Amino acid sequence: MTAAPATVSAADTGAEPRHAIAMHGEPKYPEGFSHFDYVNPQAPKGGTLRIAVVENGYDSFNPFVIRGIAASGINGYVYDTLLESSDDEPFSAYGLIAESLETPEDRSFVIFNLRPEARFHDGEPITAEDVKFSFEILTTEGHPFYRNYYADVSKVTVEDEHRVRFDFSDTTNRELPLILGQMPILPAHYWQDREFGGNGLTPPVGSGPYRIGAFEAGRSITFERLGDYWAKDLGVRKGRFNFGKVRYDYYSDDTVALEAFKAGNFDFRVEGSAKNWATAYVGERFDDGTIITEAIEHQRPAGMQAFAINTRKPMFSDPRLREALAYAFDFKWANKNLFYGQYTRTQSYFDNSELASNGLPEGRELAILNDYRDQLPPAVFNEVYQPPEIEGEGGLRENLRKAMGLLKAAGYEVRDGKMVHGETGTPLAFEVLLHQKNFERVVLPWKNNLARLGIEVSIRLVDTNQYIQRVRQFDYDVITQVLPQSDSPGNEQREYWHSSNVEVTGSRNYMGVNDPIVDELIDKVIQAPDREELIYRVRALDRVLLHGHYVVPHWYLPRDRVAYWAFLRKPENTPKNGFDIDNWWIQP
Repeated sequence: MTAAPATVSAADTGAEPRHAIAMHGEPKYPEGFSHFDYVNPQAPKGGTLRIAVVENGYDSFNPFVIRGIAASGINGYVYDTLLESSDDEPFSAYGLIAESLETPEDRSFVIFNLRPEARFHDGEPITAEDVKFSFEILTTEGHPFYRNYYADVSKVTVEDEHRVRFDFSDTTNRELPLILGQMPILPAHYWQDREFGGNGLTPPVGSGPYRIGAFEAGRSITFERLGDYWAKDLGVRKGRFNFGKVRYDYYSDDTVALEAFKAGNFDFRVEGSAKNWATAYVGERFDDGTIITEAIEHQRPAGMQAFAINTRKPMFSDPRLREALAYAFDFKWANKNLFYGQYTRTQSYFDNSELASNGLPEGRELAILNDYRDQLPPAVFNEVYQPPEIEGEGGLRENLRKAMGLLKAAGYEVRDGKMVHGETGTPLAFEVLLHQKNFERVVLPWKNNLARLGIEVSIRLVDTNQYIQRVRQFDYDVITQVLPQSDSPGNEQREYWHSSNVEVTGSRNYMGVNDPIVDELIDKVIQAPDREELIYRVRALDRVLLHGHYVVPHWYLPRDRVAYWAFLRKPENTPKNGFDIDNWWIQP
């Protein structure tokens, strides 16, 4: 770590204790608020919620390391955090384990004052030493994400049993007090004699509303609600985590999981298939209201789902080649013939939000980009980015003609019906790695269109565990990937696009983005002084990424398609970020 700044007391800087903090502006909820507006504070407790997970099992109860496949639900149910974010604000956080926090105007440090009543499941109090331990173990032995996320923390100081201070090396990183509040707090006493990455299937000690109950290794896991949960009456918890038990059952096939849902083997399902949504939710139980289907609108950023191109592979180093691949993808055909017209084409890494770039850059956004004008493609300034569409009869032929021009400019030519590099004669061929069989129907038309250019595409379908391991090692040419975004982008952007993560095993820089301009724009996003400036800086980053042609964009849906048995109830209000099943309950 870099050297820490000289310690300055909170009193000397005017950093008064506060119950909450907003990334920009002021928090919505006042001190002592009784509950979030989008929950039912009178929701009854009890019953069992059963959920399906479509994966090939799990082999770990530790979601914080890169090793193994962690069971679903552990982080959110078993572990509490210092602060709790609300779902109806861009980014505000309220005290959970921390009763209050102190940070000066420049946010050069933050002090968390812990609640004396906060407890781990074994009855031990949560102390400042546990907070320091959690930070140190996560950033040294945990997933690489934590090292990136908290890279600007320079020093951690335990000031007393319930007071811990974090100093920052970068005083322009205004997000740090909030994202430190997201850190899961682990019990130092539990881990002192255990290997952090090797605990396997030994149920850990946490502090959250549930503990691990019965489980069948790799096949199911049940979380049991604690009746004496220490935070159950706090405003950030009232009306939440209402189920007495939450059980996850694992299925290796989604078709089997869907039929199990309709047979009553589990209670709630988020549908990811447009075909299923249009055709499979029919029958007597749907007609009589025993099972309810609903498309719940949301206003959260859709992020980017796409064919992610691994630029670590030499053949994908030229953006002209990557752009050419996009001309062979026919979204309109897929949307009509495969998805029943349900989707909207993705045109931004931050679609469905005010953060998405649109039109040509102007005003403040243009001023930001002008600093890099000589280093950026002219298209960033004079072309509106739109993923290629195939329009009408002859549209595919026209698109392939454009793709051929880009490929020739990148040094490729057709010989004996195959696209080869003009100098080396190496054929242009790549593999699309999948773990969901139903996605083959999306890849095959793209593969066939690329074949008309002489490009050979193979499809490799592997099980989920193998897929995860290969993705962690960047052992792929092209994958289908979702890059989610929040309404307040910040430090996590380093994990997605920063050059420092190109070769870090397990990072989410799936495409291998390695661009000093992107690095600088990420820093600008992190350092944005207010919401308005954040929007301009994110839009500038969005443009540079789009014109880098790292992906072939897919589609998004501004609503969540859910199906649930009628004994489940949900709050009347849905926040802009969408529904949260942990706010629902079972009607007695």
